[in-house]
Amino acid sequence: MRGSVLVTREMQYVEAARALGASDLRLLFGHVLLNALAPLIVRLTYVFAIAILAEAVLSYVGVGPPPPTPTFGNIIAGERDFMTTAPWAMIFPGLAIVIAVLGLNLLGDGLRDALDPRMRM
Repeated sequence: MRGSVLVTREMQYVEAARALGASDLRLLFGHVLLNALAPLIVRLTYVFAIAILAEAVLSYVGVGPPPPTPTFGNIIAGERDFMTTAPWAMIFPGLAIVIAVLGLNLLGDGLRDALDPRMRM
């Protein structure tokens, strides 16, 4: 975030607003913070997707929350014994993980396209 603010603060539109007499508060919230916040929002969507995968892996191995807690990893780990007789009991929670992570990644891509001022041409 700091690097993004430092880069945004040196942009020409911030200098132009400063030359037109905009106050420091207006520069901070109106120009710098709005344009520096977009990369952080996009990054958070990717971090949430990674957190879902990490939770699922740790719960599957047995390091996550205890088994009565319904998590992706616990659901898949609970169906390990039925993998040969009822494979859909593991396939559908796995597909739910794939859909959740893919959805968050696509949301991050869409937010990057919508919020990036350099992509608005």
